[in-house]
Amino acid sequence: MKDKNLHIIQEVVANTGRFILAASFIFSGFVKAVDPLGFQYKIQDYLAAFGMASWFPSFFPLLGGIVLSSVEFFIGISLFFGTRRTIASSLALMLMIFMTPLTLYLALFDPVSDCGCFGDAWVLTNWETFGKNVVLLLAAAGTFRYRKMVFRFISVKMEWLVSLYTLFFVFTLSFYCLNRLPVLDFRPYKIGKNISEGMTIPDGAKPSVYESIFVLEKNGEKKEFTLDNYPDSTWTFVDTRTVLKEKGYEPPIHDFSIMDLDTGDDITEDVLTDMGYTFLLVAHRIEEADDSNIDLINEIYDYSVEHGYRFYCLTSSPEEQIELWKDKTGAEYPFCQMDDITLKTMVRSNPGLMLIKNGTILNKWSDEDIPDEYVLTDKLENLPLGQQKLESDFHTVGYVFLWFVIPLLLVLGVDVLVIRRRERKKSFINPLNKENKMRKNIVAGNWKMNKTLQEGIALAKELNEALANEKPNCDVIICTPFIHLASVTPLVDAAKIGVGAENCADKASGAYTGEVSAEMVASTGAKYVILGHSERRAYYGETVAILEEKVKLALANGLTPIFCIGEVLEEREANKQNEVVAAQMASVFSLSAEDFSKIILAYEPVWAIGTGKTATPEQAQEIHAFIRSIVADKYGKEIADNTSILYGGSCKPSNAKELFANPDVDGGLIGGAALKVADFKGIIDAFNA
Repeated sequence: MKDKNLHIIQEVVANTGRFILAASFIFSGFVKAVDPLGFQYKIQDYLAAFGMASWFPSFFPLLGGIVLSSVEFFIGISLFFGTRRTIASSLALMLMIFMTPLTLYLALFDPVSDCGCFGDAWVLTNWETFGKNVVLLLAAAGTFRYRKMVFRFISVKMEWLVSLYTLFFVFTLSFYCLNRLPVLDFRPYKIGKNISEGMTIPDGAKPSVYESIFVLEKNGEKKEFTLDNYPDSTWTFVDTRTVLKEKGYEPPIHDFSIMDLDTGDDITEDVLTDMGYTFLLVAHRIEEADDSNIDLINEIYDYSVEHGYRFYCLTSSPEEQIELWKDKTGAEYPFCQMDDITLKTMVRSNPGLMLIKNGTILNKWSDEDIPDEYVLTDKLENLPLGQQKLESDFHTVGYVFLWFVIPLLLVLGVDVLVIRRRERKKSFINPLNKENKMRKNIVAGNWKMNKTLQEGIALAKELNEALANEKPNCDVIICTPFIHLASVTPLVDAAKIGVGAENCADKASGAYTGEVSAEMVASTGAKYVILGHSERRAYYGETVAILEEKVKLALANGLTPIFCIGEVLEEREANKQNEVVAAQMASVFSLSAEDFSKIILAYEPVWAIGTGKTATPEQAQEIHAFIRSIVADKYGKEIADNTSILYGGSCKPSNAKELFANPDVDGGLIGGAALKVADFKGIIDAFNA
C-alpha cells in the first residue's frame, strides 16, 4: 500500500507540474509568436543592458526570439498532450534553471524594467517574474523526475505528427505577424484607442515626471539639452530619449510627444485634437526602414495633400539620415522627432502607417499592407478605410485557436478511430483462442547451478535434436551457467532455441572479482539473461536499485531480461502478494516505454519453488492479471497486452497445459524440469496440443 500511495503521489506531482508548465509555456510562446518584433526589442534591451550587443550579428535578436518562442510553444503543447515527454520536460527544466537565477539578478539590480516573459500581454515586475519562475522551476523538476508518469492524450505512433504540426503552426504564425502586423495587439496604441485618453491621469493621482533629452552636436562636440534650453539651428540633432525624473502614476501612454523638425515646436496637442484625418508614417529608424513600397507611401502623401489631410513622418533618426531618406525616396512630407521606444510601440513595422482622427486610432498598416490607389478612390469620409477598423480580440483568438485545434482534432480522430482501434483489435485476447495474442508464448529453462561443462553440452545437443524435426508453437530459451554459454550457443539451432545467462553484474566493468558483465554475456552470442530471481534476492541480497542497474546494462548490451518477481509463503498467507510484486516491479518501472517493451516478466511464487506445491491455475491467472494491470497503469494497455508474463513455480508436463490455458499466462520459467529433455519438451508440447 505504501508503494501504491507513493506511486499516486508521484503521478500527481508529474501531471500537476506538467499542466502548470504547459499553461505557462503555451501562453508565453504564443504571445511572443504574435509579436516577434516586440520580443526582438526586448532581447536587444537585454543585450544592451549586459553590454553584449556587439557580440552577436544584427539578425540574432529577431531569429533568436522566433526560435525561443517556438521552443516554448512546442514545450507547452508537448507537455499538455503528453508527447515527447523526455525532450519537453528536459527543455523545460533547462530553461527554468537558466531563467530563474537570471530573473533574480534582474530583480536585484533592475538592468531592464521587466523580463518580457509574457510580452506586452501581461507585464510583471522583476520580483513577480522571479517568484513565478521559482514555482515553474519546482514544477519542471517534478515533471522531469517523474516524466514517465505523465499520461498521454496522443499515442506514440501519432505524436510525431502533433510535434511537426505544432512547430509548423508557431513558425508560420511568427512569420505572418512579422510580415504583417501582430494579430493581437496588447499595446496601448491598438486600433480603437484614443491616444489623449491613454495619456490622461485620474484626478488626485500624482503623475510620473519625464523629461525629453536631446543629444545635439556642433563642431564635433556633443551635448545634451532639454526643451527648456533647446539651442538654435546651428546645432545638429543626433539622438533623443525620454528619462524618468520622478516615479508616480503612469498612464498607459506617457511618452507620446511630437516635435516638428522644421519649427522645433511640440505639436502633440495640435495633432491629437485635430478633428480631421491624420496619416502618421512611423519609421523609428529611418535609415533601417524598408523602401520597397516607397511609391505607395508617396501616393498616400499626395492623396493627403489633395484632400486636405495631415501627413507626418515620425522618426527618432538624426537629420542627416532624414536627408538621405529624402534624397533616396523623393519624400516631400514633413518629418517630426519622437522617442524611439514610443515609435516601436506604436506600429510593429518599419515603416508602418497609422490613421488617426481626433486622437483616436482608426487603422494601422504594415509596410506590406499599405493601401493603394485602388482603395483610395474617394475622400476618407466616404470610404470604409476612413472608419474605425472593427477588431475583436475574442474572435481573433478564436480564429487562431481554430487554425491550430482543427488539424489537431483530425489527428486525434485518426488516433482514436483508426490507430488505437487497430491496436485494440490486434491486442484483443480471446481466452479460448490464445493464438490471437500479439505477445509471445515462451518456455524458458533455468539450469541454475547444475551440469558440468560436458554435461551441459550433452543436454543442449539432446534438446536440439529433440526439436530438430518440429517447429514449437512457442519460443524456447535455455539459461545456463556462465561456463556453458560460449560452448552451448553455437551448438543449438538459433531459429528454435535461444540461449541466455542466469545473471549478470550490476557494473559495466572493473575490479569486481568473480563477476560477469552484461557485455561479456552478450559476447558469447547469448540473447537473454535472467534477473531478479528469488534465489538471487534471498541469498545475495539483490535490491531494487541493484536490479535496476542490471536491467539497464542488459538492455544496453542487447540482452533481453527475463525479470523475476514473486512473494514468499508468509507474504502469500498475509495476502500481500500484490503489494510485494508491485514493489519489486520498481526495478523495471524506471524504464522508458520503449525499453520496457523489450523485457519478459516471470512470476515466481517462491513458496511453490522446489516444494512440490504449485499455484492453482486460478491463483496463477489472478496474479498474472494483476501484474498486467499495473503494467497498463504505468505504460498503457498496448504495452501491457504485448508483455509476456511467464509462470515460474514448479511447472511440470502434467500441469503445464492447464496453467498455460489462462489468458494472462504466456508460458513458464522452468527449473528442475529443464534439466531433463523429456520433461522440458513435455512442457513445450503444452503449446503444441
